[in-house]
Amino acid sequence: MKSITAEILAIGDELLLGQTLDTNSHWLSAKLTETGIRVIRRTAVGDNEADILQAFAQAEARADVVLITGGLGPTHDDLTKPCLAKYFNCEIKIHPEALAEITAFFQKRGRELTETNRQQAALPVCCEKITNTIGTAPGMWFQRNGKVFVSMPGVPHEMKKMTEEIVLPKLRTIFNPPVIVHRIIRTAGIGESFLADRIAGWEKQLPAHIRLAYLPGIGEVKLRLTATGTDKDTLHLELEKQTGLLLPLIDEFVYATEDEPLEKVIGKMLRDKNLTLAIAESCTGGYISHLITSVPGSSDYFVGAMIPYAYEVKMRQLGVKPETLEKYGAVSEPTITEMASIVRAKFNAHIGVATSGIAGPGGATPEKPVGLIWIAYSDKYKTVTRKLMLTHDRLLNIKLTATAVLNLIRLNLPR
Repeated sequence: MKSITAEILAIGDELLLGQTLDTNSHWLSAKLTETGIRVIRRTAVGDNEADILQAFAQAEARADVVLITGGLGPTHDDLTKPCLAKYFNCEIKIHPEALAEITAFFQKRGRELTETNRQQAALPVCCEKITNTIGTAPGMWFQRNGKVFVSMPGVPHEMKKMTEEIVLPKLRTIFNPPVIVHRIIRTAGIGESFLADRIAGWEKQLPAHIRLAYLPGIGEVKLRLTATGTDKDTLHLELEKQTGLLLPLIDEFVYATEDEPLEKVIGKMLRDKNLTLAIAESCTGGYISHLITSVPGSSDYFVGAMIPYAYEVKMRQLGVKPETLEKYGAVSEPTITEMASIVRAKFNAHIGVATSGIAGPGGATPEKPVGLIWIAYSDKYKTVTRKLMLTHDRLLNIKLTATAVLNLIRLNLPR
């Protein structure tokens, strides 16, 4: 089955200057993928006629579908419409139906229709108008030589409504794209290269219509299986089979077989086991607690936390023994062991976890460099510690530590 490809062009200087984040292209990519259309490129283009025309030509040469957002406003710097008219070699005229829709839009809101606004009803005569039911800029549909160009407003809610109600259904009818389905397997505690070595044999036996992608993140690696075909149910069954073959190879590292973050998975495990959690965070400064409480319903299992940053707080408020801190220091296995067990007891929780380390960029010594982190897990049966040697980037160290702590909980929860 022929793969249908698309390129997304986002037009506007504000995108290149970093003044506006291009969320439209991200959203469109996901919707096109759901439809079975493969996005091969996303391009941001400034408000310059020559650059826009060049982008049109390059996109048409590469893709079956070109989706354009932005540049449809009524001001002089909105160049998409005149550039499309020039590219498709046709004049621009007032579109009677578009004018009626824009006039009704302004009348309904009790606003005057100015000449500038009236010009939004002027469209290239070679395009098919796409009605904008919640805005004033109509979309435009061009088709030639088996290729489709669609121009839509840059205003996100206008673009999304137009895409879902008109553009995608029409693309499905014209191209009859293949079915594309995905399966996400999320892992923690293993690097990308080690993971690849472990599953190399399994990866080699994948059929041609199923592709594997490695998506490394902060402290974790996602595996994405993508299957392409004609029948969704059959593809789901094939992905289920392949997942069944994969999991025994990496079972200890897999925390989810759907796209759920680790903090949500941990929350489910704690709730299912009727267990509660308390946290003592030093070097992570409350970040782990933030992740835990970002999950709705976390009050079912999260009791509370302390941020004992200073020595005095570790001793007086938390209760770490002064002799432990004096002999071993705050960043040490004995200290982190006490922190995890004490916070568990102090909050009357089933599980206590703790962090202490040199997040950086300062605070290091020859014996304790930047990136040295100790973490611990404690329940009534055991206390488990881990020594981490991370980076010189403070924020990255905080995030990596948080992932490591969540994974430590996952691995050590009572069975």
